[in-house]
Amino acid sequence: MASGIFAILDDIAALMDDVAVASKIATKKTAGILGDDLAVNAEKATGFLASRELPVLWAITKGSLLNKLIIVPIALLLNVFFPIAIKYILILGGFYLAFEGVEKIIEYLFHRKHPTEETKVETVVAENSVAAEKAKVKSAITTDFILSVEIVIIALGTVLGKSLSLQIITVSVVAFLATVGVYGIVALIVRMDDAGYKLIKTSREKGPVASLGRFLVRALPFVIKLLAVVGTFALILVSGGIFAHYIDFLHHALPALPGMIKELLFGLGGGIIVVILFTIGKKLFKRKK
Repeated sequence: MASGIFAILDDIAALMDDVAVASKIATKKTAGILGDDLAVNAEKATGFLASRELPVLWAITKGSLLNKLIIVPIALLLNVFFPIAIKYILILGGFYLAFEGVEKIIEYLFHRKHPTEETKVETVVAENSVAAEKAKVKSAITTDFILSVEIVIIALGTVLGKSLSLQIITVSVVAFLATVGVYGIVALIVRMDDAGYKLIKTSREKGPVASLGRFLVRALPFVIKLLAVVGTFALILVSGGIFAHYIDFLHHALPALPGMIKELLFGLGGGIIVVILFTIGKKLFKRKK
């Protein structure tokens, strides 16, 4: 009896060792997409009233966890019964990401407004309305879903050929760490100014601690603007990377160009195509009405 228990414990320990090794490899493989995920979601989690930042972030985090709960079992099942479907799901997701990225660029270049002081107040009120908040949360969760699919697929790819139990645990661990890690860092970013104010207050506005606090407060607007730019290009690069890896024709196209440039071009191209189709579809729908 005792020997049987020890044998089970030994098997569990061996499995945990395998999971630790596999998770480490999978995390390294997904590091790039996690960086993009961080940039995209940090940008989407900003722009709210200070009192709403953490509730919004928590709503997005819960949505992200739900995404993983949906994606992980489906990915494992598809990998067993219909592996080709994963490729096409990723490509469709890539088009959505490309659309989001290109739409942001078009919005900035051609539809940007320069509001007066009066309209600025109206804009702030509108942006912080319940409807706007829900829309932004929904958009963030949708984007997270697509990025999560890629994270899960990459993680799964590192344990193909291993036992099913190892696949399940490894992919689940990576998915959980991705959510906690990304949104934990995002929470730190969006509360950077609050940390700065506390440092200023506790140091009585004197000394290096106060200087650090003032730096954090002043840096936040620049960080948010930077995240908006980085997040937009991350969307395009991630989508371009999906196209380059999963569309055979594009995989072998433009061999002379560096990988990042190719991915940027593919992402922009895919996004422009979807924006055109979306615009045409919207106009046709309006005519029918």
